[in-house]
Amino acid sequence: MIQSLQGIGMTSRRTRERMINRLKDQGITSNKILDVMRNTPRHIFMDEALASRAYEDTALPIGYNQTISQPYIVARMTELLLETSGRLTKVLEIGTGCGYQSAVLAQLADHVYSVERILPLQRKAKGHLWNLKLKNVSFLHSDGGWGWPDYAPFDGILVAAAPTEIPEMLLQQMAIGGVMIIPVGHGGSQELQRVIRTVSGYEIESLEPVVFVPFLSGKE
Repeated sequence: MIQSLQGIGMTSRRTRERMINRLKDQGITSNKILDVMRNTPRHIFMDEALASRAYEDTALPIGYNQTISQPYIVARMTELLLETSGRLTKVLEIGTGCGYQSAVLAQLADHVYSVERILPLQRKAKGHLWNLKLKNVSFLHSDGGWGWPDYAPFDGILVAAAPTEIPEMLLQQMAIGGVMIIPVGHGGSQELQRVIRTVSGYEIESLEPVVFVPFLSGKE
């Protein structure tokens, strides 16, 4: 396990450092986030056949028609989430996937509540986070559109799939002053949005074009 976590060849520390330098060039400025991504072995979150591509700036398949987001998107969404507060107490993640984004968030927030609709993916993610000894993540197998009301309100919500409009239940589970980062749209027309809940309502800011898998209801 030690060797697989450290990485060799195309998954080595040197390869990871190239990823970090690229993220800096792409405008990521938070040293805290860069350090977490430098020290989180992205290659263990994907099948061995794809591990050599783990530190490229590209989304890669993880099965079940899902993908692991490109490093830039993980860093960008995390930076946007943390920008206002520096550290978050309770983060709701919609779309656990393989668990890589969960692992990054777990090192920057007190507790992460992660919802995934595809049970086999959730089981894999649990295993990855267990191997990394990250114990501050709770998992729920459920429709992401319902959020996790038992633990609301959340001061941060990160959504890793694109609905055509922001689910009302997620808006209701934001704390006052809380931030949600979510891709919104369909097909080739999606944009990353930042939502801030205020005392009187919600401020929504459109940030940049993105490409995410669609936000689906139900569970598998």
